[in-house]
Amino acid sequence: MSSLFVRTLQTHQWIYEHSGGLLGHRLLMGNPTLLLRHIGSRTGRSRTSALTYAVDGERYLVVASNGGSPRPPAWLGNITANPACEIQVGRRRLAVTARPTFPGDPDYARRFDLVDSVNKGRYRAYQQKTSRPLAIVELTPDTA
Repeated sequence: MSSLFVRTLQTHQWIYEHSGGLLGHRLLMGNPTLLLRHIGSRTGRSRTSALTYAVDGERYLVVASNGGSPRPPAWLGNITANPACEIQVGRRRLAVTARPTFPGDPDYARRFDLVDSVNKGRYRAYQQKTSRPLAIVELTPDTA
């Protein structure tokens, strides 16, 4: 990814976090964006990632695309090691459990179409750039 694009993503996340979610939900290219708060698998420190999402029933779906890089994003390893996370959608915060899914999962193809549509075809383009399958992570709200 270009350094300008990375800075744009960082600025978007900063605005989202520092406005308390008032701004940022649809700031970047009009895509719905959530904040995924997770724990670093090696550091144990809190991390936040701004990610485009789709909704499938009660679940939120995000894609571990890393722009089509051969390496998955660091947050995928973090949520695999510790699936208890929090998301923020606009101003609403939810405790969730993360579960990565891959081709072979019965819902994967349908969900890939859903997330790709929300992201205006970018995930198909990212999948073309890499041989690793892009994980679709389902984020299921915890019930109290």
